[in-house]
Amino acid sequence: MNAPTKKRILFADDEETIRQLVKINLEEEGYYVAAVDNGLKAIHRFKEEKFDLIILDIMMPEMDGLTACENIRLQDNKIPILILSARDAGEDRVKGLKLGADDYLSKPFHLEELLLRVSKLIARAENMPKKPSFNEYSFGDNYVNFETYIATGQQGEFKMTKKEALLLKLMIDHKGEVVSREKILQTVWGYSVFPSTRTIDNFVLSFRKYFEKDQKNPVYFHSLRGVGYKFMDGSK
Repeated sequence: MNAPTKKRILFADDEETIRQLVKINLEEEGYYVAAVDNGLKAIHRFKEEKFDLIILDIMMPEMDGLTACENIRLQDNKIPILILSARDAGEDRVKGLKLGADDYLSKPFHLEELLLRVSKLIARAENMPKKPSFNEYSFGDNYVNFETYIATGQQGEFKMTKKEALLLKLMIDHKGEVVSREKILQTVWGYSVFPSTRTIDNFVLSFRKYFEKDQKNPVYFHSLRGVGYKFMDGSK
């Protein structure tokens, strides 16, 4: 009889003492643990490997845990995410949960409580299907499926690239809000240093070509010079 496969945990925290302590204790509980020291490394490992749970500290260099959480959620709405933070501010807790985290634990914490929450989150993910976030979206005469990347626009059906789908999903997630260029480059592209390119402008121009009836007078995709970009679904 084969031994059960170890559950895999991705853990990101820039404090080496905490990172090593948590890693050792999780491994003693029978988990495989990949430990990294910032959010950018976390999303890179997430893209390369399969995990059953992700633990993210908020305050980290290069990319904070909340940005990493949102990046991961754009690509996977099922994997459980636990946020750790030395700040117990209510707004941090609310923001983390809004961005897709499943649980939030303040530092300093008892190891026993962390281990219990990890166990419960993994068990819940296995036994209770998460309510899925939207996998398809319609606006005006347009339709997008974020699982297949198939879309229907002003010139018929076509297939979007993965980056196009991730950017569009981020903008729809923040419908009616201005999303900064920096946030998009971090969340969608995973950049920690922002290149001086017209990358996002070109994507938004493509969206107008795909979905706007009049590209010169857009209803859905708006650029605010020096500020960011905004998606409106045209319902108001």
